[in-house]
Amino acid sequence: MTDLERITELRNELHRHNYNYYVKHNPEISDFEFDKLLKELQDLEQKHPEYFDPTSPTQRVGSDLDSGFVQEKHEYPMLSLANSYSLEDLQEFDSRVRKLVGTRDFCYTCELKYDGVAISLQYKDGKLTRALTRGDGIQGDNITNNAKTIGTVPLQLHGNYPKELEIRGEIVMPRKGFDAFNQERIEQGDQPFANPRNAAAGSLKLQSSKEVARRPLQANMYYIPSETPSDSHYENLAIARSWGFNIPDLSEQCKTIDDVYAYIKKWDTKRKELPFDTDGIVIKVDSISLQQELGMTAKTPRWAIAFKFKAERARTKLLSIDFQVGRQGTITPVANLEPVHLAGTIIKRASLYNADQMKELDIRINDYVYIEKGGEIIPKVVEIDVDARTADSKPFAFITHCPECGAELVRMEDEANYYCPNSKNCPPQIKGKIEHFVTRKAMDIALAGATIDQLYKAGLVKTSADLYTLTYNDVVTLDRFAEKSAKNLIDSIQASKSVPFARVLYAIGIRHIGETSAKTLAKKYKSLDAIQNATLEELQSTEDVGEIIAASIKNYFADPDNIQFIEKLKANGIQFEETGSTQAISNVLEGKTIVISGTFEKHSRDEMKELIEAYGGKNVSGVSKSTTYLLAGDGIGPSKLEKAQSFGVSIIDEETFYQMIGLGDSSADIQKTPTKQDDQQNNANQQLSLF
Repeated sequence: MTDLERITELRNELHRHNYNYYVKHNPEISDFEFDKLLKELQDLEQKHPEYFDPTSPTQRVGSDLDSGFVQEKHEYPMLSLANSYSLEDLQEFDSRVRKLVGTRDFCYTCELKYDGVAISLQYKDGKLTRALTRGDGIQGDNITNNAKTIGTVPLQLHGNYPKELEIRGEIVMPRKGFDAFNQERIEQGDQPFANPRNAAAGSLKLQSSKEVARRPLQANMYYIPSETPSDSHYENLAIARSWGFNIPDLSEQCKTIDDVYAYIKKWDTKRKELPFDTDGIVIKVDSISLQQELGMTAKTPRWAIAFKFKAERARTKLLSIDFQVGRQGTITPVANLEPVHLAGTIIKRASLYNADQMKELDIRINDYVYIEKGGEIIPKVVEIDVDARTADSKPFAFITHCPECGAELVRMEDEANYYCPNSKNCPPQIKGKIEHFVTRKAMDIALAGATIDQLYKAGLVKTSADLYTLTYNDVVTLDRFAEKSAKNLIDSIQASKSVPFARVLYAIGIRHIGETSAKTLAKKYKSLDAIQNATLEELQSTEDVGEIIAASIKNYFADPDNIQFIEKLKANGIQFEETGSTQAISNVLEGKTIVISGTFEKHSRDEMKELIEAYGGKNVSGVSKSTTYLLAGDGIGPSKLEKAQSFGVSIIDEETFYQMIGLGDSSADIQKTPTKQDDQQNNANQQLSLF
């Protein structure tokens, strides 16, 4: 393989991993593996500058900007650090620094790399005046009101503080508070957060500062970017502590790189005893004047580096394997393990994905297995300790019948998963369909999975349509329901009758119909009756539909039980027709079909879709010969890029799109129907925000 072929391969692979990490929030590889691939690409691109590509993953800069907040420019850019994983990387960093410093004596300050959300605080006359997130490094979201609710963010400094001050740090959620807060969410029927970092990020982006005040957040500060009281960064931390800032007394000064490595080894073990999460160590040249002399590269400082701990791995025993059934009948194997401590939590279960993965691992009951947390989030079995396997070990056979209803499983051609075909009588599928029906993007009914289980077991609901026959007296007798909560649920069910047709079509759960195809069908056919009466050929010719979805629609309406379900929903006043028309702002995109992929700085993906329609264009999900533009954001999937290039489709970026619709400053927002705040926003960043 030539260097150019390897560069192309790495770019495509990293684009895919970026998409999985930032958009799907489902990383396939660890941070360590990602950074290893990125480093290889950086080295090859440095070797071959003639292959420069502005869309390369090495040019990507993370952003946590949110259109719901006012963006303001940082006085000094909040840049990122280069990552390292080995003593050799640190020795190379040390050699570069010593070469630039010469014979002058200096030392490093080593401190913990907090696993949270970067923040910048500004003070005038000792009073907090502004708090910004990192954003894209140049500008960030103004979250001052939210920051004021955090107890460890001082509103008024004390001592001999400067007249004007900027200080930077990280907002974290300590594990004890995180566990309690997550338990509260589960009891209330809300989705728990995946980890403390996500909980902190989602909390800071809430529009209600009153709600933020309820969250157990903590501010750990670590850097003053200018006008420092001392030339020593280490001393500056101690001085800032005297002004009232929360600065954990855990940093150390190190004379040599060996001292640095000793600090790293110490905290690689002791970090498990900390009350908050940390995923590495930051090493900084201590002298501020030397920092300024060493300066910056285009993206990172020459005077600092981050050492990231490898993803934790644990060895434990496989006790048994369960099989879960999803709402569409998908069978998912789950490993039951001897409890083991991993990355701050006790792990008892881990994903095995599917039959093919189990076969590849050759996993067996009573095996000793190694587990990791994918992206520090999802526990998964990654390896078998074959040497520890006993002589009487027997291969494990994937089940042939549904563990819930006993139906014989089927496997679709070219698919990895097995399915239970008994959708009408399999309890997990029935309850799963109801859970899908009530989600925010569907009917938006405030109903948790535990309550659905109660309703089902009590015989009160067998389909989603039965929700509309529930009475206050039915609900108030359920566990954990009082008069107010029962009334709120009934009110929420009644309010869902005003949900527009496109969301209703998505909610009823026709196989393969997602949000986009539901919206397209609703817009074209205007009613469910029209969709039901459309021929197979007519459906296949509809954008975002095609053969598979068209066949699924016809199969759905061929089932008498589904027709009965729809009639019951109609009788209860659910919207099965378009009740209004969307007035376009302009027809500048008339006749244009646009596919969007990746993430965008100024608007969310849903908002970008609304903009396309508001200016007369059509948003479609897949690239084809008839596609006019591929609107490419950060982390775009390589498959769409390849298809666009093969079909000769024009690829445009975010700014070009804004210019096309006459919003060249990209500052315009669109009018949206308000929805409940979705506070579980995943703002994890592949790189550390330094300042």
